[in-house]
Amino acid sequence: MPSKIEDRLAELGLSLPSSSPSRANFLPYRKSGNLLFLAGQICEWNGVPQYFGPVGEDHDLAAAKKAAEMCALNLLFNTREAAGSLDDVAAVLRLGAFVSAPSGFADGPKIADGASELFINLFGDAGRHARTAVCVSSLPANALVEVDAIIELRGR
Repeated sequence: MPSKIEDRLAELGLSLPSSSPSRANFLPYRKSGNLLFLAGQICEWNGVPQYFGPVGEDHDLAAAKKAAEMCALNLLFNTREAAGSLDDVAAVLRLGAFVSAPSGFADGPKIADGASELFINLFGDAGRHARTAVCVSSLPANALVEVDAIIELRGR
């Protein structure tokens, strides 16, 4: 049976990557009860980085938001791997967003909205979440954005 959430993703003109490999010695996710803790995902597609930091050098705010959205798509890939279906998401509880930016850059939260808006568009009120968005001097693979998440899954 097709996933309603993946159908909604397709309606938005988006799809999930075919893979989301870990870059180091860590798990892409860990479940504890109905909670799913997702490791940070950078703005890569099928393991190939697509957007590089810091913001402002090669990417404007709109492109940086797309980079954050790509991070969210990688998170969704791992959510589906862990849960079996994106329809099993009960709520997106928290996102943490990291933006590679020069000192004094104040729009990190606007960039993180690229990930937040995708979760809200897919899951409605269940996609609304608490969030931290910070700017940092560098990220793995010189990525522009990295996002992690805590998701609540439906009990079985």
